[in-house]
Amino acid sequence: MPTFVIVHGAFGGGWEWTPVARVLRRRGHEVFTPTLTGMGERYHLGPWVGLAHHVEDVVAVLEFENLRHVVLCGASYGGMAVTAAADRVAPRIALVVYVDALVPRDGQTGLDLLPEWFGGVVRAAADEQGHGWVPIPPSVLPPGGLIPEAERARFVARLRPQPVATFTEPVRLTGAVVPLTRAFVRCTAGGLEAAGDPIAPMAGRARAEGWRYRELAAPHDPHLFDPAGTAAVLHELASTVSTD
Repeated sequence: MPTFVIVHGAFGGGWEWTPVARVLRRRGHEVFTPTLTGMGERYHLGPWVGLAHHVEDVVAVLEFENLRHVVLCGASYGGMAVTAAADRVAPRIALVVYVDALVPRDGQTGLDLLPEWFGGVVRAAADEQGHGWVPIPPSVLPPGGLIPEAERARFVARLRPQPVATFTEPVRLTGAVVPLTRAFVRCTAGGLEAAGDPIAPMAGRARAEGWRYRELAAPHDPHLFDPAGTAAVLHELASTVSTD
């Protein structure tokens, strides 16, 4: 069975994906859910962290665990680090999956792909060296009313501000990621309308370029709202790739 490495999105941590990982492990997969530097339980290591650190985090998991034939997944912001990591260690990757995620081209920053208003929030948080903490905009929090409020509150309580340079550093790609098999999982139940949904252009690109495309009837944080359904989609996509 393919091994999964799942990279979380903005303001979160690997803990977010534990419910999905449990389901995938019951299906026989090995699953890694690393937390990026300066985030989650590694929040104390910020804010002097940039996108390059996050790329190194992902590459290090693949290399130190000596993983091959990997299904490498990026959720939301995690698509930035996953794209560059796959480009760095392409021979280790069987499939790259973007879960309602950003898909950068060479030289782009997160701010190039995110709404203009968010860029103002990030720039306001930066010091003279371009570091600092980006606060969590209320408009990107998981919507209420879909799961028990106590469960949603426990999730929100573990979110943290994110280092500025993770949004402002450009991604560096050699082109090695382009021939890899890629897939996109589009969450169709909304959740980002108030923030100015930046994911629609990413989904459009995936379809235009002929990637494997799936839709999941869940909001932008499917691992919170439908972990079983999210795991089922990932398992199905993994079943389409060879592990030889």
